Amino acid sequence: MDIRLLIFDLDGTLVDSRKDLVLSVNATRAHLGLPPLDEETVSSYVGNGAPVLIQRALGPGVTEERLAAALRFFLAHYREHKLDHTDFYPGVREALDMFGDRTLAVLTNKPVRISREMLEELGVAARFRYVYGGNSFENKKPHPEGVLSILADSRIPPAQAMIVGDSDVDVVTGRNAGIHSCGVSYGFKPHTFEHTPPDILVHSLVELAALLNKNGRLPGADKHKQDAGVALA
Repeated sequence: MDIRLLIFDLDGTLVDSRKDLVLSVNATRAHLGLPPLDEETVSSYVGNGAPVLIQRALGPGVTEERLAAALRFFLAHYREHKLDHTDFYPGVREALDMFGDRTLAVLTNKPVRISREMLEELGVAARFRYVYGGNSFENKKPHPEGVLSILADSRIPPAQAMIVGDSDVDVVTGRNAGIHSCGVSYGFKPHTFEHTPPDILVHSLVELAALLNKNGRLPGADKHKQDAGVALA
């Protein structure tokens, strides 16, 4: 049960990108002559990639041509403004050092170029051996393709790998790939853990690092799935 590979979600897990995503979505809606959406509504649309985000933000009945134009505008606007207000959640920088010689990866449904630029500009890109986005593979999370690719390239067995994220998308991805899952209680969608609980739940990545470093083993190793009520306490 020694965890040697940690695969992180990006938005809502490593970085608090909520405000910049909301502003870019509403800039896109304004460009199309639509009124803004509130922050909670936009946040609820995040997690399945930019095309789904923009499709949800525009609502039902949008034409493919209008959707494609909106997506182009959003990606250009967001790429320029992606770090206006975005930064790591508390403890993330410290935790990245605390993970020691473990192999670290990012697997996000966000476009890969923007994801890599964010990590570069935040000064931590070198800490991650693998960085993949929603357009890196044919299938996005929760399909296991991205995780399976990282496992194959790193030659680390599933029993020694864990995915870390803020939503049920990451938990289901972990299950589909046969690896452990860790949920974070902050982020965009931790409420989704009520029905899809991770193996463990932490309140910061420093907490996760401390747990893994305590004895090199996954907490509760003899009980693979914690009871949802206990995990969310």
